[in-house]
Amino acid sequence: PSLHAFSLQTSCSLLMERQTEREWPDLGPAALYTFSGCPPLSSTSAAGNKLYSALLLSVMGVCIFVCVCCSQYLSPLSVYPDTSLHRQQSLPHRPTIPMVARIADQNTSGTPAMTEREASRLDKFKQVLAGPNTDLEELRKLSWSGIPRQVRPITWKLLSGYLPANTERRESTLQRKRQEYFGFIEQYYDSRNEEHHQDTYRQIHIDIPRTNPLIPLFQQASVQEIFERILFIWAIRHPASGYVQGINDLVTPFFVVYVFEYTKEEVENFDVSSLQEAALRNIEADSFWCMSKLLDGIQDNYTFAQPGIQRKVKALEELVSRIDETVHVHMQQYEVEYLQFAFRWMNNLLMRELPLRCTIRLWDTYQAEPEGFSHFHLYVCAAFLVRWRKEILDQRDFQGLMILLQNLPTMHWGNEEVSVLLAEAYRLKFAFADAPNHYKR
Repeated sequence: PSLHAFSLQTSCSLLMERQTEREWPDLGPAALYTFSGCPPLSSTSAAGNKLYSALLLSVMGVCIFVCVCCSQYLSPLSVYPDTSLHRQQSLPHRPTIPMVARIADQNTSGTPAMTEREASRLDKFKQVLAGPNTDLEELRKLSWSGIPRQVRPITWKLLSGYLPANTERRESTLQRKRQEYFGFIEQYYDSRNEEHHQDTYRQIHIDIPRTNPLIPLFQQASVQEIFERILFIWAIRHPASGYVQGINDLVTPFFVVYVFEYTKEEVENFDVSSLQEAALRNIEADSFWCMSKLLDGIQDNYTFAQPGIQRKVKALEELVSRIDETVHVHMQQYEVEYLQFAFRWMNNLLMRELPLRCTIRLWDTYQAEPEGFSHFHLYVCAAFLVRWRKEILDQRDFQGLMILLQNLPTMHWGNEEVSVLLAEAYRLKFAFADAPNHYKR
């Protein structure tokens, strides 16, 4: 209950923030999507969009009412964790992390010693990485089933194409790319206050505090400044798309993984100010370049009208209609459009649907899979949707289906659940990827 109340409190805070920014006069379907995560039904149906906007406003109103009602039954700590901690000086400043926000996989928490199998896999990774020229194909095969935390940073850098396979060239490449990034900072970052960049920077500045709000790591001022620099530099270097809401989420897995290089502590509460400045600069530059590599493959997701997402949502609808017609017809019966829930799945690569620990495990496989982010993700989304078949069929109206699909219960997921999801996605890819007519009517 406390987690639900905290989520509702967050919704109220965002509503108050919107009101403070005086954005209510312009509140239409597009603005409502920005807040709620629900896309407009149609840009050509004014009546439909008005009805949809009214529905969303009604849901927001219910959230406020429920939040107020629930608050009298909950302790201040459950609803206002930071405020309560400040008032109780005797408590250490290490807030309890809700399960949904824990980065370590809970399936292995409490068992710090590696199993024999885990130790054997780590040795295999180290052997592949130790050679003068890393065998990237072999590294991909090993990485598909997950990458040990100890070697994940170097493995991600290699699989993303950021680092060369040749060991001797890696250090010089890192130095050159890091210097190049901070050259961009010196050249461009001061322009954030110029008129033609103000809107971009303002939107980034608004979105950053909303990025993983339950994880203290991302609420540190220095971390938020790093994210602002990364996103602003990327946006002005990619004018075809610029900054689009959702891209801010894509920085977080890289940042967390590259923090792993410098600490063995739990990352959720890690104070980055304890790092040397050089280490923090390295984390920032590496996160920028690897995020850039990822976005290079899916940039049409973020150009005008986001055509990449439109195509992928349509492909998801066609695929689900073939692999589970009962689910597909059920959603049609209650007039649920795939764009209404799957837009976010494509825009944020399921990061809003899964805990961050699961996203990192998922991205191990995406990095190992050819066109993992641009192509394999479609099959992961299909497997993810069908995974909730029973829950979907139990819902008998539009509202129930939408609430379920936008709040799927993955809070306790870990490596085991993600591995099952990936195995099913691979099966679907094997069955349909090379025979697209199989899922076209």
